[in-house]
Amino acid sequence: MNDETQVSETPPGPRGLPVVGADPAMIHGGLDFRSRMAREYGDVVHWTGVHGHVYQLNHPDDIEHVLVQNNQNYVKGESFQRILGPLTGNGILNSQGAEWRRNRRLVQPAFHPERIEVYAEMMTNCTEEMCRAWSDGETRLIHDDMMELTLRIVAKALFGVDVGDRYDEISTAIDAFLPASSSLSNVLLPEAVPLPSRRRMRNARQTLDDVVEEIIRERRVDPGDDVVSMLLSAADEEGNTLSDEQIHDEIITLLTAGHETTAVSMTYTAYLLSQHPKVEDRLIAELEEVLGGRTPEMADLSELTYTERVVKESMRLFPPVPSIVREAVEPDTVGAYDIPAGATIHLPQWVVHRDRRWYDDALSFQPERWTRELENSLPRLAYFPFSAGPRRCIGDRFAMLEARLLVATIYQNYHLELVSDRNLEVVPTVTSRPKEDVVMVAHERSDG
Repeated sequence: MNDETQVSETPPGPRGLPVVGADPAMIHGGLDFRSRMAREYGDVVHWTGVHGHVYQLNHPDDIEHVLVQNNQNYVKGESFQRILGPLTGNGILNSQGAEWRRNRRLVQPAFHPERIEVYAEMMTNCTEEMCRAWSDGETRLIHDDMMELTLRIVAKALFGVDVGDRYDEISTAIDAFLPASSSLSNVLLPEAVPLPSRRRMRNARQTLDDVVEEIIRERRVDPGDDVVSMLLSAADEEGNTLSDEQIHDEIITLLTAGHETTAVSMTYTAYLLSQHPKVEDRLIAELEEVLGGRTPEMADLSELTYTERVVKESMRLFPPVPSIVREAVEPDTVGAYDIPAGATIHLPQWVVHRDRRWYDDALSFQPERWTRELENSLPRLAYFPFSAGPRRCIGDRFAMLEARLLVATIYQNYHLELVSDRNLEVVPTVTSRPKEDVVMVAHERSDG
């Protein structure tokens, strides 16, 4: 963090172009742009974009200031709404203030620790079903497999439904929406301009609306112990119930965010394990010692310590959400710099998680680094895959449970061999998706 004691109005940063500033470089440069900004300009970087001042904060202390200490001054803002609002509407990812607090309170029981334990068996059952459908020596598009698996899990666990027959529709809609929402034209041009990308976004939302409407109809007829039924019956202190539009937005938010991030995390974990056979060997040894070939259960997780380290290290190198965006409500001071009201703030996990100040040999995959000593030595937000503060991901426990159980279940059954030796490229949209298909050969493990 900058040690200057005198506040300076403008931090260093790229100059950019007239009118559009550095936004084109940011969008085209992707994660390399984020890393380069930190290398060239330090912990606080400034540039102007088409919508005004933009700041990238690269030090954990400054990020903690925004997300935790002064979180009331930093909202999701126009940039976030412009990108994700057309998909998730006013769900808990996007809503603000009293409305967000009410909706989060209504959804929170679905993620209570005791409730999450119920989901464990669903997670392993779905994973074993996927593994049974594979064949020894079969070539798989592993990211597609992980997307379908995590979608089935979130639909069954949170909504009590099987969306298997509509998976292709949902997947196609999300695949169309995310790149379109982050396209240069969508970011730079006014919302009234009828872009092809915006038409794709509207069509994607309509597809998901149709799926959600079907889920709601099922739960109205046959309510159960699930999130949809809770939302349909929920009421605030004055007895007001949620509107149909609000229920739609919450379900779409959970449906998309609830499976997308875990799917990309599982894809990168498989990729990293395929590149590091000694890590995979150590993982398998732990699974054999603790499980002995049986299906993992919730009670096993306390003993699957190396499995957890594999997941944490994967999320460090490939954070499912590569950067968090906020907007300053009032002027503030961060480090040695003034932040004006209305400024867009980028908090890049991708950069911080790979910072050599916090992690030795920071670009290497070393699950064994996750000792208690390391965690105690890190600044609080040197690792924040699920964000932090009041807006920390509501499903963080669900996601960590799911990732560990999926890794344990899959790797007991299969070794996954990467077909290509090319480095994996990541495309940042809302999440950090692989640029190309991740093609792997599934080799069945012998019982002996």
